[in-house]
Amino acid sequence: MPTKNEAEVLIGGKVITLSGYESREYIQKVAAYLDNKLDEHKKMESYNRLPLEFQNIMIQLNIADEYFKAKKIADTLEGDLESKDKEIYDLKHELIALQNKFDKQADELAQLKKDVQEYKDTIVKLEAQKDTRHH
Repeated sequence: MPTKNEAEVLIGGKVITLSGYESREYIQKVAAYLDNKLDEHKKMESYNRLPLEFQNIMIQLNIADEYFKAKKIADTLEGDLESKDKEIYDLKHELIALQNKFDKQADELAQLKKDVQEYKDTIVKLEAQKDTRHH
């Protein structure tokens, strides 16, 4: 079972002890993200005029919005990756088919060269026989 980690973090000007199964660095990173979000919102006049309950909802909505936008990008990239993987798979199969065709044609060419040499040898023999018959 994984060990639980604790980390003291600063969120909204308060030191809070968080624990979880992620690394301390990760817990700090998440807390720093949330703290930065709080700071961003506190700089907005319209945010500061909202009741505390609505301030929290506003931050939650903004984080959810970022999450869904990032997820959409990740899903698109994942789809692109799957498409590229399929394309690579298809290209590998096409390459194998072309290599097999090339090997077959290379064998045929070698056989044709062998046949041509045999025909040349036969021609030389026939010409030699012809010459010996005419003399």
